[in-house]
Amino acid sequence: MGRHGYAATGTALALLALPVILGGSLVAGVGGRGVSTLPPVPVPPENPMSEAKRVLGKILFWDEQLSSDNTMACGTCHITGAAGADPVLGPNPGPDGLSGTPDDMRTSFGVIRSDAADDYKPDAVFGLRRQTTGRSAPAAIMAMYAPETFWDGRAGQEFVDPDTGAMLIASGGALENQVIAPPLSDVEMAHEARDWAQISAKLEHAVPLGIATDLPPDVQGAIDTFESYPAMFQEAFGTDQISAARIAMAIATYERTLVPDQSPWDLFTLGDSQAMTPQQIDGWNLFRGFACATCHEPPLFTDLSFRNIGVRPTSEDRGRQDVTGLAQDRGRFKVPTLRNVGLKPSLMHTGDFQLMTTVFNLYLGPGASGNNNRDPLLPVLVPIFQRDAITDFLENGLTDPRVAAEQFPFDRPTLNIETPPNPSQIGLGTPGTDGLVPRMISVVPPNVGNLDFKIGIAQALPGAEAFVAISTSPPSGGVLTPETLEGPFTLDGSGSGGGYATLHWPILGRPALEGDVVFMQWRVSDPGAVGGVALSRTARVELFCTGDCPSTCPADLALPYGALDFSDVTAFLNAFASMHPDADLAAPEGAFNFSDVAAFLGMFGAGCP
Repeated sequence: MGRHGYAATGTALALLALPVILGGSLVAGVGGRGVSTLPPVPVPPENPMSEAKRVLGKILFWDEQLSSDNTMACGTCHITGAAGADPVLGPNPGPDGLSGTPDDMRTSFGVIRSDAADDYKPDAVFGLRRQTTGRSAPAAIMAMYAPETFWDGRAGQEFVDPDTGAMLIASGGALENQVIAPPLSDVEMAHEARDWAQISAKLEHAVPLGIATDLPPDVQGAIDTFESYPAMFQEAFGTDQISAARIAMAIATYERTLVPDQSPWDLFTLGDSQAMTPQQIDGWNLFRGFACATCHEPPLFTDLSFRNIGVRPTSEDRGRQDVTGLAQDRGRFKVPTLRNVGLKPSLMHTGDFQLMTTVFNLYLGPGASGNNNRDPLLPVLVPIFQRDAITDFLENGLTDPRVAAEQFPFDRPTLNIETPPNPSQIGLGTPGTDGLVPRMISVVPPNVGNLDFKIGIAQALPGAEAFVAISTSPPSGGVLTPETLEGPFTLDGSGSGGGYATLHWPILGRPALEGDVVFMQWRVSDPGAVGGVALSRTARVELFCTGDCPSTCPADLALPYGALDFSDVTAFLNAFASMHPDADLAAPEGAFNFSDVAAFLGMFGAGCP
């Protein structure tokens, strides 16, 4: 049995299933049913398919550790059960930067802005809260058929090595190009000035999917077999080097296996007359009778073109024109596939539409003002009495049940962000100047071995001196009695409640830390506070591993973590005297003797990385 209790059989199952998920050819593996309605998946010869690359790409795609703060994976915005799109959109004030105005959108969440040193930095629009992207995340499922990806097609066919500038894929590399953008975006996944060398170095020491749970069998089998990212890159590429190009090629390989060709329409088209309901069949016939099928051409249910349908004025987002520079491309966006559209919680690049009724109404009317190049196929009149049948066909007849149920190859782990918050926050805090309670920022997961763990403060008095109280005991009466104090910090910022700061608190890879609970509270010297000190809420930080904990500094037994000092010696002696597992550092296990003392002294002398 491996991590999370799965048997290490997933890789073998995935190998058997590989012919199923490539599409467009005879299906010979697990769950096969004959031929596919979809054409063969385009695969650039410079990045041939392999099982080792596929499963590595799947692991990377779902690993939140690919982001700088462990809060975002590629898959966070591309949940398979939501058709590979983003089921959780947030408010975006649009181009004018003002909330509550007509250009507001609902788009995908990213990270809290951080500077090049990974210190929190207020964003001009979002402050010190999670940013949202300029457009909602497009569906990753079916993206393998597009010559250019993203809503505006800016990820083109030529894939150039981000590290060397060498041409790696001459044509057909749009998926690879798509992969390399988000991990460096200081809106989506990164702190400012992050580079691929930093990402590669982080993955070298990260436990694959080390903060996810409920790992799929194929993923679990690969992790049980290879254990580390370098070993997986060795298996997939022949050496253990981790690089931007290899990350892109692995994730693109995984995405090319997400072929949703088992919808009722697919079965109906292949001869099963009962696969769709009579209403869905009516909807299919009506769909072909209108101009719908011109842009959403079967079997892809997209013609892969870029069109302006008048969702918003082109002045708000020039779309494809920003890529090509051509006036006729102003306001044009990629025509999305309608496969699995019934699983998508929102429609269009702005996230504006939730119901198919609103789409019919958009196509019927003139569209938003300021669209002098709206597509000539519009308007399209779909009578109200025919809309139910078309909607049923689109929302149900084109849904692959494996996608809806997140079954292989559309299965996935549970992301850390989908679990109860850790750190959590307790207490209310106490206000300072202008009645403002300093706001604790605690979003980074406290996984053992996370050297990038940090907390922040916002909404405090600018220029004030602040400390972070840290204790293993919870607060009493809302006040934390510190065992250690981190600081002092002089709060940056200006204006009422504009003060902010960041505490970096590396969590070393020491298995004995798992399950430890630490409490943290910001204390701000503020003459406007009762007693002269304003307090944030308290962060309850429970250190955790989801699998085998990494081990980097086993002699670091006491606060403050990250530095070996007399407190660690005292902690070891107390643990040794009480026969605590923290002091059982040498064989034989369970026996506390001079071997454990010698092991501790050696580890203490070696220091921490």
